[in-house]
Amino acid sequence: MFTIGLTGGIGTGKSTVAGVLEDLGAELVDADRVGWQVYRAGTGGYRAVVDEFGEVVVGPDGEIDRKKLGSIVFGDPARMEALTGIVWPLIAGAVADRIAEETACGTSILVVEAAVLFEARWEHLFDEIWVVTARNEMAVERLIRRDGVAAESVRARMAAQLPDEERVGRADVVIDNGGDLTELRRSVKRVWRERTKGKA
Repeated sequence: MFTIGLTGGIGTGKSTVAGVLEDLGAELVDADRVGWQVYRAGTGGYRAVVDEFGEVVVGPDGEIDRKKLGSIVFGDPARMEALTGIVWPLIAGAVADRIAEETACGTSILVVEAAVLFEARWEHLFDEIWVVTARNEMAVERLIRRDGVAAESVRARMAAQLPDEERVGRADVVIDNGGDLTELRRSVKRVWRERTKGKA
């Protein structure tokens, strides 16, 4: 099986690219959704997060309240490091398990969309790393339209990310999402043909 780790900064269009790849025949895994599962109630991840941050992060439904947890860790590097130190290894293990399952099922190409792929050091899980890029101002406009947030808030989030230059320098494939959707689909299809020939 051929595995692709798909990443990029916020607002670059990772999920759009992932959708195009799925349409082209790839099996798709969203690492963020996997992340929600690793600290569901009853898991070891749940216990570790509650032990670290206290019962205050548990919501009325008995699950960890992601908004409460976020309000504790965002803007506090030490607390964020404590959280990622718990969940990133768990997510890596869950993704590795999914890769093994898909391999056993005979899946040809698996794409894992993972925003923090480089930060979490998950490169070893994949055959290739594909990075989606877009100009900063274009990404800001997309996030304002999508989330209804202030431009200053978006720029602050961007400033806290890895710079695009570093991602690009570590990528096997770079997909520029600086045009319209038709252009993006054309680019992704071309890369797909080039990189997956004989693998599908």
